[in-house]
Amino acid sequence: MKSIIPIFTLLFISSRLFAADLLLAQEYTDQDIQGWAMSEKLDGVRAYWNGTQLISRQGYAFTPPAGYTRQFPPYPLDGELFSTRGQFEQISAAVRSASGDWQNIKLHVFDVPKAGGNLYQRLDVAKQWLQLYPAAPIAVIEQIPVENTRQAQDFLKQVEAQGGEGVMLRNPEQRYTGGRSSQLLKLKSQHDAECIVTRHYEGKGKNQGRLGAVGCRNQYGEFRIGSGFKDAERDNPPPVGSTITYRYRGFTQKGTPKFATFVRIRDERQR
Repeated sequence: MKSIIPIFTLLFISSRLFAADLLLAQEYTDQDIQGWAMSEKLDGVRAYWNGTQLISRQGYAFTPPAGYTRQFPPYPLDGELFSTRGQFEQISAAVRSASGDWQNIKLHVFDVPKAGGNLYQRLDVAKQWLQLYPAAPIAVIEQIPVENTRQAQDFLKQVEAQGGEGVMLRNPEQRYTGGRSSQLLKLKSQHDAECIVTRHYEGKGKNQGRLGAVGCRNQYGEFRIGSGFKDAERDNPPPVGSTITYRYRGFTQKGTPKFATFVRIRDERQR
């Protein structure tokens, strides 16, 4: 390990992240995943350690508490700032504030982009670092070899039953490359997507006088989203022109998302 650190230091200490450099997932649609690796999809905030600072998906630098990254390695890590299931709002609020509470938030690593070897070997580099610095706020996400599709579906049910979001499927022999990749897939009972808010529709009944639904537009066309909003969000709806995340289950005969449900406004500083 002592011989590895100086090499990483020389090669990667000055690395800089841009949004296009990140590995991004496609949706699972019955691809052959035998021999792949699977892990829980964590509902946190994507973060990339470039060797000197933590960067968001859009290239913004996070401002963690003093000393938070003191025991981070001098080479890149890709992962998710995460504490526990069901805490996305708290995690998001903490990491976007210069004075946020990062207690219990760790960088959960799913790749060491510049390391050599397959996925398991690259992650072993991070595991070796943690043997030297066990107090570092870093965790390596467990990768489970996939025997067949049924095993992956059973794992998905287990994760969702425990309040998890879904499963990530990865070809472990694939090198880390930026952009959308068919070698990294999201497996979920519901799919996520994003759209731009085009208008507000007033509600009826208990929602009269406030938001009933938003009009939305993306590659699937124009459609409405009327469910998933909390009372506070109906009183103060996502602005027209903003980008929101929604979940859906398949498509209608018209080709628009079926059972679309609002999840959250996208925060460009973190996505």
